[in-house]
Amino acid sequence: MFEHEYLLKQPLFFLFIAFSLFLSLGYYWGRRRNKNIFLSAFNELVEIVKPDEQKFTNIGGTIGYHANLFIKKKGPVSQVDATITMLPRQSLLYMPISKLIMRHDRLFVTLYLTRTPSGEGHLIEKKYAAFRGPKIINADMLNREEIRWGDLDFILYHENLKIRDQLAKLMKDLPAPGNLRHIALIPREKKGFIFAIPKMKEVGKDFGPVYRWLQKILTV
Repeated sequence: MFEHEYLLKQPLFFLFIAFSLFLSLGYYWGRRRNKNIFLSAFNELVEIVKPDEQKFTNIGGTIGYHANLFIKKKGPVSQVDATITMLPRQSLLYMPISKLIMRHDRLFVTLYLTRTPSGEGHLIEKKYAAFRGPKIINADMLNREEIRWGDLDFILYHENLKIRDQLAKLMKDLPAPGNLRHIALIPREKKGFIFAIPKMKEVGKDFGPVYRWLQKILTV
């Protein structure tokens, strides 16, 4: 006989078993979901950038990955680095807390430019900027406008009219930002930055137009 057979008759015992099973299933579901988001995002980036070499690194178990995409052929972009951080879907207990802190998955893309942009410019979603957005170092030295892009309020920072017109052209060609929350060009670093919420099968739709726009304005 089972030494602690009386436990089998206790409702709390079955509740404990059910809860443990729930956590285990949630762990495997969360791992699979995060893996699918990561693969979807990076596959779409590779399809657009078409790198000559690529390197992928796991930086956070099931919640963080990094990609280096190298472009050897001559052009306005020589390298694209991407980092994706995801909600801990594999941990159902911590997920609600993380949701309050992070709110959503995050995709950070850095573009290394071979040519200097016409000026510093930022398109940043107003709520993102207010919540946990990046600090724009010399924001006080840039012109600032509040604009409506699609259904979202954005702040447009620009160093001169040329970069303002270039960013305005992007908004005209792309009527809605989709999951984009920040686009930046930093001449002093010869870099471009993109922040987006990486949703399944939507990264290419968000990143592609910005990447093509950037190549165009640096080629003219």
